[in-house]
Amino acid sequence: RGSGVIWLDETNCSGAEPHLGACPARTWGRSDCLHGEDAGAVCAGERGQVCAGVLRCAGRVEVLHLGRWGTVCDDTWAFPAAQVLCRYLGCGQVIAAPPRAHFGPGEGPVWLDGLTCTGEEGALDECSHKGWGVHTCEHREDASAICA
Repeated sequence: RGSGVIWLDETNCSGAEPHLGACPARTWGRSDCLHGEDAGAVCAGERGQVCAGVLRCAGRVEVLHLGRWGTVCDDTWAFPAAQVLCRYLGCGQVIAAPPRAHFGPGEGPVWLDGLTCTGEEGALDECSHKGWGVHTCEHREDASAICA
């Protein structure tokens, strides 16, 4: 279950859309749903090493390590790291790098903490960090990104 605003409702995709945000749906942020009805996504494909949520270019940041998806802690999460992620996913410029599980808390391991990027890296794992799986976070501190 997520928390906060439910962004999409009554989404009606044909399957030809480039991302979920291009599907016909109610006005963004207008919903008659409860979080018990939240949809999920499995990230895969050519850029399947990182996922930023069901909207592809906005959501909780998750990374694949050792065959398992996990989250990124928001302790040092900032615009430069979100910039690396947005570019890596082909999602344009970063709009925001919200902290505190803005798109809901994740599950599984917290893979990255202390993530510090210059913004020039090609991928998040090229940024400095405490080490894979080394963290002092809980899922209520999962990082999020909103890209253009």
